[in-house]
Amino acid sequence: MQHDREMTVSETSGKDFPLGFPEFIALVAALMALNALSIDPMLPALPAIGKALGIVEDNQRQWIVSTYFAGLGIGSLFYGSLSDNFGRKPVLLVSLTFYLLASLFCALAQDLTVMLVGRAAQGFFAAATRVVAISIVRDRFVGDRMASIMSMVFIIFMIVPILAPTFGQLILYVADWRWIFAALLVIGAIIMAWTALRLPETLTPQNQVHINLGDITTTFWNIVTNRTAFGYMVATGIAMGAMIGFITSAQQIFFDTFHLPDEFPYAFAGIAGFMALGSFCNSRLVERIGARRISQGSLMLFIALSAVHAAIALSGIENVWSFVVIQALTMLCFAFTGSNFGAISMESFARGAGAASSFQACLTTLISATIGTFIGAQFNGTTAPLALGFLSCGLLSLLCVFWAERGRLFTRPNTPKIPQPFR
Repeated sequence: MQHDREMTVSETSGKDFPLGFPEFIALVAALMALNALSIDPMLPALPAIGKALGIVEDNQRQWIVSTYFAGLGIGSLFYGSLSDNFGRKPVLLVSLTFYLLASLFCALAQDLTVMLVGRAAQGFFAAATRVVAISIVRDRFVGDRMASIMSMVFIIFMIVPILAPTFGQLILYVADWRWIFAALLVIGAIIMAWTALRLPETLTPQNQVHINLGDITTTFWNIVTNRTAFGYMVATGIAMGAMIGFITSAQQIFFDTFHLPDEFPYAFAGIAGFMALGSFCNSRLVERIGARRISQGSLMLFIALSAVHAAIALSGIENVWSFVVIQALTMLCFAFTGSNFGAISMESFARGAGAASSFQACLTTLISATIGTFIGAQFNGTTAPLALGFLSCGLLSLLCVFWAERGRLFTRPNTPKIPQPFR
């Protein structure tokens, strides 16, 4: 039985599977990376977008980022159950079609309201690429093999946040900001065509779960009432709130605080690069050390670094070098925390995991978007609000973990079981 759990589990995982292994990894990574590509290229363009759309208050430009996250969180609630019922490929293709229409809507926007509607729609439909891509990997692989595959996907996926602001800046050198959305339209169309032509349906008939409101409600109730699952989901959302606060504030910090607009894409890439490094190291260490031990230890280091950063920012001695170095190190810690927290919160689910992963994605994204938007809105020309936001998120996240584990940290317990409503 243990041997079977470590092998591929779908009928599509045999030798007749049309995608070779490298292409499969690349396609899954491309689907997941579409979200980062829809966010980070906007950052250097926010001043130009604000001017074109008549945004008076500088902090309001952050809504162009935060509304995308809101749409992403709400959309994430639906696609797991839809893909469990109708299949992975149809749900992906329909959602990508509407994503392309939303991108066109944003490219043609003439005022802030239209832009925010378009951005929320972009996030809502792009949520399918995040939820369904993970389900596709789960369809084909389980156990340690799935963990290894997801590590490979995330390493490729993390390249996008590193390069995306530079990508947006390069477009601004030769065209106006609307061409960033045009580029997203083209890239989304390429990914959609790739999915349509090359990806087979990975959901097998025996794993199909018809949409049943009672079953879905029972699954959600099991998550909410399970201390470990719910506690780690909330902790993940709070920790991610710090990251979204950074994304929404970073452009103003480099433009208005440090007066280094040209250096922003490269500094952002350097900070994101440490997050990619952390993801790579985590993939090599987590099975040896344990998800709880490595994530909880990293969270404590995250808090310590944030406390140092808050002290520097409040004392008025912050400079661009201290900011970049400390942010890079805190993002390195986040890489060891976020993915492991998510895995711990999902470890009790088997069949019907699509609905569970949808709930997880929805809850964590909505929590993080709310917190990140609040942190970004506190920007006052200094780095102090962001540093204090990181410290607060770290402490609150640790409290949630402490509650979820009933005060017992750094353990490696056996996988708990949650009653499943599916037969």
